[in-house]
Amino acid sequence: MTAALVGAVAGWAAVALASHARAYCDAGWEAGGRFEMTFLLVLMVPGCAMLALLIAFLSRRLPPWSRPVPVLLVLAVVVLVFFASKGTLDGYPGNLERCGPDNVPPWWPGWLPA
Repeated sequence: MTAALVGAVAGWAAVALASHARAYCDAGWEAGGRFEMTFLLVLMVPGCAMLALLIAFLSRRLPPWSRPVPVLLVLAVVVLVFFASKGTLDGYPGNLERCGPDNVPPWWPGWLPA
């Protein structure tokens, strides 16, 4: 049950992070972009919850202290990949004063992929 809740929060966080980046860079945040993010929110929250449950089920034979680790790692990768694919629209004509041509916001850590 906890895994499903953590997965749902990760799905929501992925969409919120990508939406915030799009809005900040003014890239893909018109009516179509908002609709896309709303639609993806409906898919990502239950999808990440189910993924977390699946990973928790597959890692049930691990020692109790290490069972959350695979779930958290997989969800972190999902959030990063979602941000990189949907949050930073490379080549989209965004606000070049706020973000570069790759539409990666300046607040995004450089050591994380985007």
